[in-house]
Amino acid sequence: MFRSVSALFMTVLISPIGGIATAEGLKSDNFNPLVESADSTDWDPVSPWKLPQGYHQWVVADERSLNIYDRGRNDWHDMNTVNETGPRQGRYLYRTHEQQLPGSLPEGGSVSVVDLETGVTKILVQNPSYNSLDGIRWTPWGTLLIAEEVAGGRLFEFFLQDDLVAARDVIDRLAVGRLAHEGIDLDRAGNLYLVDEHRGRTSGCRGVVPCGGGIYRFVPDVVGDLSSGKLYGLKVTGADGVGQGEWVGPIDPLTARLSGSQAGVQSYQRPEDLEVIGDTLYVAITEGPRDTAVDPTSGRLVFTHELYEGRVIAIDLKTMQVSNFVKPGINVPVEIGYPGEEGHQTGFDSVDNLAEAPNGDLLMIEDNAPSDIWIASQVTNKLGASRRVSLFASLSDPQAEGSGIYFNPHDASVLYVNIQHSAAADGDGTWAISRDTRQSGESGLDQ
Repeated sequence: MFRSVSALFMTVLISPIGGIATAEGLKSDNFNPLVESADSTDWDPVSPWKLPQGYHQWVVADERSLNIYDRGRNDWHDMNTVNETGPRQGRYLYRTHEQQLPGSLPEGGSVSVVDLETGVTKILVQNPSYNSLDGIRWTPWGTLLIAEEVAGGRLFEFFLQDDLVAARDVIDRLAVGRLAHEGIDLDRAGNLYLVDEHRGRTSGCRGVVPCGGGIYRFVPDVVGDLSSGKLYGLKVTGADGVGQGEWVGPIDPLTARLSGSQAGVQSYQRPEDLEVIGDTLYVAITEGPRDTAVDPTSGRLVFTHELYEGRVIAIDLKTMQVSNFVKPGINVPVEIGYPGEEGHQTGFDSVDNLAEAPNGDLLMIEDNAPSDIWIASQVTNKLGASRRVSLFASLSDPQAEGSGIYFNPHDASVLYVNIQHSAAADGDGTWAISRDTRQSGESGLDQ
């Protein structure tokens, strides 16, 4: 992808604890992975994240600094990015707020911005028609891409004022497709990758199952111009949505879910986020199970192979081989029960958002309670599964989930992560996690 990266993160689940952290930054073998998820009985609103020894956390901005939705409505901080290129790069943190209509009325959906140097937080754009804003990316040409998560959702391109804290223009990019958008990313050639966050294996479309829940690629006619181009979907030959893939299409962007499925696009069970790292596209498939069938007695759709709950697949963009990169029961434990319960087993469950660590490893956060953050090495076995997957952090807030994990490429010592629908009053917000050698409030940004 276009972002510049430098050294950082990872560890193992199946191998012993790593070594001692050094000034060169966090790596796969230099922090002690958590043994188990956080227990909500130990929840401390001041320090809601359970972290490895040697790490600390602090609030970047929450509802005390900017309360967008009053009368007890949570602000639902969702995804993050910064101004990754251009003037004052890395200084401004942009956040989507996943409020849905009609709950967000009369204000409507919002995007906010935090000045990481001064701490000033404000609304960047707000519109009564915006519904469940989710995905967000900074483009190499200096704009923001913002997407709606609802069925038939829009993808907007925000052109900013020179001060970078107000929008000059907002354009609905119809050509990229009407989908239940969440993940957005670009490759080095300027192609845009998208998902349809839909339960394609069980919900289907127009009575057809499987249908929807696909992965898409938009190829612009001119790099950097999203006004026109062609939309393609991922077709996979093989069981379980892995095997040999190809891009099929072009697909009608106005009916991308249905027309994509009719063209043979693979249906997954609720793909949510994606991340391009080098020549690999990683996609979070939030739910299992592997397969469904119609019960001959009741005529209802039933699960036939409930073997896992969510996984991350990897798509080699050169060979188009699709593999299971992280999958419960394969290279990470299956989650059983809840912390504190008898028989509980910490495991990987309902993966949601992804992020590229500065050393190229993959961070993954769960849409789950407790919401865990895992890290996977790009070193894989012959089947394409990561050889090292470990538990880095876990959220103790009893009602919340973490979202929007993100590294600022101009200050890679800090992991940003949002907390949404917190049990604490005005507890939704953006948190930072870093090693203890860093003091909260230090920016380290390019001026």
